[in-house]
Amino acid sequence: MPKKLIRKELLAQRRALSSAERLLYGQAIQCRLFETALFRESRVMGLYSPVRNEVPTGDIFREASSRRKRVAYPRVRDASLEFIEVSALDDLDKGVFGILEPKKGCRVAIAEFDLLIVPGVAFDLEGGRLGYGKGFYDRVLGDGSFRGRLVGLCYEMQLLPHLPRESHDVLMDVIVTEKRTIFTEEPEAAL
Repeated sequence: MPKKLIRKELLAQRRALSSAERLLYGQAIQCRLFETALFRESRVMGLYSPVRNEVPTGDIFREASSRRKRVAYPRVRDASLEFIEVSALDDLDKGVFGILEPKKGCRVAIAEFDLLIVPGVAFDLEGGRLGYGKGFYDRVLGDGSFRGRLVGLCYEMQLLPHLPRESHDVLMDVIVTEKRTIFTEEPEAAL
């Protein structure tokens, strides 16, 4: 199935989730992430501000802050992303596409992150990711300077066996849903 059709179908399914389901699943997903060594051992992480019923990340921010981790959020600049360190969620304001982003703060180079949590419309069991089609994350990660781990958060219904892939697509190291945590380097390792 073409990416455009997958995107349309899964966005509709995600919109159909009730607020109670999003809350319940979102809490479970964030708690699953907290259980990973990747989260526990990270010192500098990138998060996203959820839109369009994406998996929430507020608990992740609060937990990371309580553990004195540095947390940065993306900000759209021209056709790319830059990451800005945030000390409070109040530091975020509506930006491009209506997404909350930092308005000021210190820039964090992509090479500094040991963990980057990436949004997506769909993910697959091999770490493939389907975004909204603008290519922001593929561009920022495509220069080879990122050396950390990539984590995709999604509801179980967004996880497919296989997605169409292009040569520039960046693969996730871990996918976390409300039901399981998949380490893509070892396909059998699902918790």
